[in-house]
Amino acid sequence: AGMDMGRFRTAGHLASWAGICPGNHSSAGTSKTGRSRQGSTWLRTALTEAAHAAAMTRETYLAAHYAQVRGRRGVQKAVGAIRHDILIAYWHIVHDGTAYRELGPDWAQRRRGTEAQQKRLVAQLEKLGLTVTVEPEKPAA
Repeated sequence: AGMDMGRFRTAGHLASWAGICPGNHSSAGTSKTGRSRQGSTWLRTALTEAAHAAAMTRETYLAAHYAQVRGRRGVQKAVGAIRHDILIAYWHIVHDGTAYRELGPDWAQRRRGTEAQQKRLVAQLEKLGLTVTVEPEKPAA
């Protein structure tokens, strides 16, 4: 028995309802992270347990993301990030009727790599109706 995904138009809407994403707090042009709302206690508890378990796995996206956030922001923020990742994945699995797809521990590197960036930029230009030809840079003589 899962949740009725029809209630939630987007994955972000579900995360907000569940109290899993941080609020926004800005003043005088300065943006600060806010506290998450209370949300569903049982869901937060289940997601926290799942996040701790996911952090202990080997060679997975969730474990790599946990380690990355923990190094920068600490354990609690890392657990919060993984809870959010799990809930977003759940929404897509149920809403879109897709299977879970493991992204791999190097997903962030692949996503931010120059090849991926080039692909994204070419796609954006083509979406604007331009024909794009990409050539490698010629070395200076």
